[in-house]
Formats: sequence, C-alpha cells, structure tokens
Amino acid sequence: MKNAAWQKFFSRTLALLVLLGGGALFLLSRGDGEACSALSAARFDTETVVIDAGHGGEDGGAVSVTGVPESGINLAIAQKLDLLFGLYGVRTELLRTEDISLHDSSAETLREKKTSDLKNRVARIESVENATLISIHQNIYQSARYRGAQVFYADSETSLPLAQAAQDALRLVDPDNTRKPAKISESVYLMNHITCRAILVECGFLSNPEEDLLLQSPAYQLKLAGALCGAYLQYQDSQQGVL
Repeated sequence: MKNAAWQKFFSRTLALLVLLGGGALFLLSRGDGEACSALSAARFDTETVVIDAGHGGEDGGAVSVTGVPESGINLAIAQKLDLLFGLYGVRTELLRTEDISLHDSSAETLREKKTSDLKNRVARIESVENATLISIHQNIYQSARYRGAQVFYADSETSLPLAQAAQDALRLVDPDNTRKPAKISESVYLMNHITCRAILVECGFLSNPEEDLLLQSPAYQLKLAGALCGAYLQYQDSQQGVL
C-alpha cells in the first residue's frame, strides 16, 4: 500500500514538475531576473540542496558515442534541477554554473587540476549547513547494451532512504530500468570525504546510442530533473510524516 502511495505521489509530482518546469524555463530563457527570483520563496528554510554537476572545464568526464562529453549534460540537468527546486522554494547551491573546473589557480597539470577540483568541491559542500548533496554524472561502459539510471550513496544511515526515493522516481521516467541504489566505491573521493546526506546519480549510459540521444535531449533532461526534485520532496515529506 505504501509503495502504491509513493508511486502515485511520484507520478503526480513528476507531471506537475514537467509542466511547471516548462514555464519556468521559459522565464529563465527571457533573462528576466525579477521573474526568476519570484520563484524562490523558501519552503525548507533550514536545508540547502547542493547540486554538483560533475566534471567541467578540461575534465569533460565520459564521452558519448556521438562525441559529447558528460560535463555539459551534467550541467544542463543540474541547472534544470536548480530551477525546479526554486519552484518549490527549496534553497539550493550550484557548485558550478558554467563549463569550468573548480581547481586552484596554482594547479598546472590535468591531474593536479582534478585533485584540486575535488578537494575544493568537498570544502564547498562541507561549508554548507544542513546540506544534502545531489551529484549529477553520466555512466559509460565498453558494451553498448547497458542502459538505465542508477543512484549511489556512501553512508547507508544518512543517505540510503533518499537514494531509494530517487531510484524509485527515476524508474517512472524509465519503467524498464530495474537497477537498485548501490553503495559507492571507496575510490570515489568526493562521496567518501563529505559528512552530509548525499547521493550520486549516474543518469544513464552515454555508451548506449539510444540513451545517449535521450540524455542530450532537453525534454528528457527535464524529466530526470523532475524525478530527482520529486524524490527529494517526497523524502522530506516522509521524514515529517506527511506520507
């Protein structure tokens, strides 16, 4: 019964977010600062969702079968997620808003820049009080047959419930996806060096030609953002006993 209620909640929330998101994206495209600021009345005034668009700048991350680096796709989804959260009054902080690395100016080699970038992201996240991290990435594999979004977490106690909510919501975008949330590898620096609630979302496989095209589609990006926004709202409501 509880799962059915959650699915109904997710379906309605996702549909509403996509409809509202289209209008909000129109306002944003106009460059109307006053209109955009009107969307951000606080709903969770003690919480901040930190949105991390993975990679950036010289570090483009995985490259799709059509030659597109994941960094731009990550940023597009992150910006849509930020906008949708604004519609619900959720306070957010985007770690990057353009295609740049967050490394120190003293870093010279690509390896030094990547290391510095990750350390700076960790420091930024840790500086935010009552933070929840949503880190956006894309997957890749040597075989083109794999597809589907998957959510990862580092700490089961703090993050597994949100990871499960996000995975359930993403399944509404792609009903054939049977993946489950998974504990992330200890080799992933960012996720294992922060103390807040956190999930890392591999939104799909750039090595799958069909999914590659979907992930580059603004409409599909908005659906993914809507699912993640709805998952966070559902998680918060469940913690407050609303559902």
